[in-house]
Amino acid sequence: MPPSTLDPDALRRLLCSLPDAQLPLTYQQAAEALGLAPPRIIQRVALALEALMREDVAAGRPLIAALVVSRRGALPAQGFFDLAVALGRFPADPSRHAEAYRAELAQALAER
Repeated sequence: MPPSTLDPDALRRLLCSLPDAQLPLTYQQAAEALGLAPPRIIQRVALALEALMREDVAAGRPLIAALVVSRRGALPAQGFFDLAVALGRFPADPSRHAEAYRAELAQALAER
């Protein structure tokens, strides 16, 4: 794996090891906790989260990627929702995404 790539398993281990009170993390907090150095640290976290989403859907697990949110709000970045829809996990209707996210977050916290 090239040094510029983040191992999705390292991100999964981090998200599974943190107490509930520290979650969700921002993309920046996840990057810092994993000791990532520039360039493109947020993009690397996002790509690892996408890999985790694909793994979780294939395995029938809650999306652990729901535990990482944008610093601009309490929701993940738009790419999370786009991929969740593409993977058949979330409804296509954007007005239902926040509700679907809250349910996914609760499941991910309960089953990690």
